[in-house]
Amino acid sequence: MVSALGMTAVLGGCGGGSAGSGNVTLRLVAADYGDSKANSSQKYWDKLTKAYEAEHPGIEIEVDVYSWNDVDAKVKKMVAEGDAPDMAQIGAYADYAAKGQLYKVEELLSIDTQSDFVSRLSEAGEVDRTQYGMPFASSTRLLFYNKKLFSDAGLTPPESWSDLAADAKVLKSRGVKYPYALPLGPEEAQAETMMWLLSGGEGYTDAVGSYGIDSEQNIDTFTWLKEELVEKGLTGPVAPAKLNRAQAFAAFTRGEVGMLNGHPTLMKAAEAKGVKFGMVPMPGVNGRSKATMGVADWMMAFKKNGHAEQIGDFLDYVYSDKNVLDFSHEYDLLPVTTSASDAMAADKDDAHLLEFLEELPNAELYPVAQTSWASVSADIKKQIGKAVSPEGNPAAILGQLQRSAAARENAS
Repeated sequence: MVSALGMTAVLGGCGGGSAGSGNVTLRLVAADYGDSKANSSQKYWDKLTKAYEAEHPGIEIEVDVYSWNDVDAKVKKMVAEGDAPDMAQIGAYADYAAKGQLYKVEELLSIDTQSDFVSRLSEAGEVDRTQYGMPFASSTRLLFYNKKLFSDAGLTPPESWSDLAADAKVLKSRGVKYPYALPLGPEEAQAETMMWLLSGGEGYTDAVGSYGIDSEQNIDTFTWLKEELVEKGLTGPVAPAKLNRAQAFAAFTRGEVGMLNGHPTLMKAAEAKGVKFGMVPMPGVNGRSKATMGVADWMMAFKKNGHAEQIGDFLDYVYSDKNVLDFSHEYDLLPVTTSASDAMAADKDDAHLLEFLEELPNAELYPVAQTSWASVSADIKKQIGKAVSPEGNPAAILGQLQRSAAARENAS
């Protein structure tokens, strides 16, 4: 699985000492946000746990970090085998919450820590109005554009769909390879799709939280994409269904892309290659999109081994401003707490993240509280690119996805 944000040790021990003896070992399985051994998340956790253990004799924290390709499956297997870790920092929590396997957040965290989560993220961690998922890392999306290509063509950043199409047309006439890069390949098609659905005024779910993938507005959005961008050759030489996000980002860093949706990690990659870029909110039908897309990954605590008091104390430490900011700075992510967000907004060294940070309070997140979301997301990754293919029918593809989503939701 790829992290919602974008971006191996063998588990040791089994549970640890008893609370009665005064010695407790807590196990945490976490995802790796690094792209090399040099910046592996294992280093972050090793430093944090060493500092925590020094202040809390009798408490040992074992952290095992796995790649995003493996971590969700690892935790699923451990839980199925009756060997759940005390905590897991992974991509989804709803399945475990629905089965009654997780502590409620209010059973763990201090009131100050729980109330400090960014409200949008806190709400996304709820099932039936009870919070089980604690946001751990977050990000938003903005429209990136190549400043040199725009300047050379005398263009200004788009504020509406018609602006975007007009800019893309000019860029194509000037030989730009990807006037607008539309990655609807299987890597992260669910993200690009959601950004466009939001810009069209809808999203994956309706006002009461039920799937509404084939709403009239969503069909109109994909019809516009197919007819006004794809069929007019404004999305580049690779069919959207075959273009993955990583390929699109790499092309942007080579100066081959006029516009694309991106997250903070693209800034560093583009700067490293000397590409001058600007960022604006995603355009909507007749002006700015009603909402941007936000994403979050999740921390959760399993009830199986007990130790609620010790887990809660450790997580209060994890969510201190210093630790939240250290992690956010290391991986160009946004803080999940209000106090750390305020600190980042006030720090001139974080000015490059301010535009993303400003979008977070009003961001719309994936419907992660739906236990069916993982399966629905997988379906979208496989199918949505067909909606804009030459033979594709947006209404038919979105209708197929809606029927599948409704069936999965009913089954869950």
